[in-house]
Amino acid sequence: MKKGLFSYILIILGAIMASFSVALILLPNDAIDYGTAGVAIIISKITGFQLSLCVLAVFIPFIIAGYLFLGRAFTIKAAIGSAVYTLGLEFFEKIPLELNTEHFLAVAFGGAILGAGLSLILRNGGCIDGSEILANIIVKKLSDKTGRNYSMTPVLLGFNALVYMTVFIVIDVNAALLSLLVFVVATAVIDHYTDHFEAIKQVTIITQDPEGIIKDIKQRLNKTCTIMDSRGAIAGENNTLICYISYFELQIMKEIISGHSGSFSTVSTIDEILR
Repeated sequence: MKKGLFSYILIILGAIMASFSVALILLPNDAIDYGTAGVAIIISKITGFQLSLCVLAVFIPFIIAGYLFLGRAFTIKAAIGSAVYTLGLEFFEKIPLELNTEHFLAVAFGGAILGAGLSLILRNGGCIDGSEILANIIVKKLSDKTGRNYSMTPVLLGFNALVYMTVFIVIDVNAALLSLLVFVVATAVIDHYTDHFEAIKQVTIITQDPEGIIKDIKQRLNKTCTIMDSRGAIAGENNTLICYISYFELQIMKEIISGHSGSFSTVSTIDEILR
C-alpha cells in the first residue's frame, strides 16, 4: 500500500513539473509541448480558448480509450496525472514569471524539466500524453492480430511529425524549430531514466510455478511465453519464462509476478526481433 501510494505521489509531482515547464518556460518562449498536449496548445492559440480547457478536452477521449483497452489501474494513474497537469497549467499561467535569457537556453532548460516530470510519471505506471496511449493501443491491436511484437516508436514519431508540421504551417517556423528542440531534449531525458519506454521489453521470469504465471499472462495480457528448464543452486529445479511486452504492460506484469511467491524477473530493452 505504501509503495502504491508513493507511486501516485511521484506521478503528481511529475505532472506538476511538466505543467510548470510548459506554462512558465516553454509557452513564454514561443515553444510548445509535444503529443496531444501540443495539439491542445495549437487549438488554444488558434481559437483563443483557455489552454487548460483545451488540454482537458483533448485528453478525455484518450483516457476513455485507455480504460477500454489498457485497463482500470493504468487509467486511474493516467487520469490523475492528466488532471494534475491540467490544474497545474491553470495555476502556473497566472504566475508572472519570465526567464531573461536566450530562447534556445530557456527552451532547452524547459524541455529537460518536462522530460524529468514525464519520466517520473512513466516510471510509476502513469501517462499524461494521449499519443502514448494511442501508440500503445495500436501496437497492442497489431500484436494481437499478427502475433508479433512491435515498437511504439514509429507511431509516436509519426504523430509528433504531424504536430510539428501543423505548428510550422499555423504558427511560424521559429515556434516549430523550438518545439522540435523541446521534443529532442525531453525524449533524451525520458530515454535515460526509462530505458527507451517506447521499445519492446523482454521479461525473463524464473519461477517454480510456470503454469500459474503463464495462465495469468495469457488472461491479463493476452501474451504467450517461451519456457526453458533451469536449475538454481539453492532452489533446485525451476523454469525460466521469456515474454515480450510493451512498457505500459510492465505494471500488470509486476502484479502477476508478485502474486506468485518464489518468482523473480529481470527486464531488458529489445531493439529488434528478427523472424
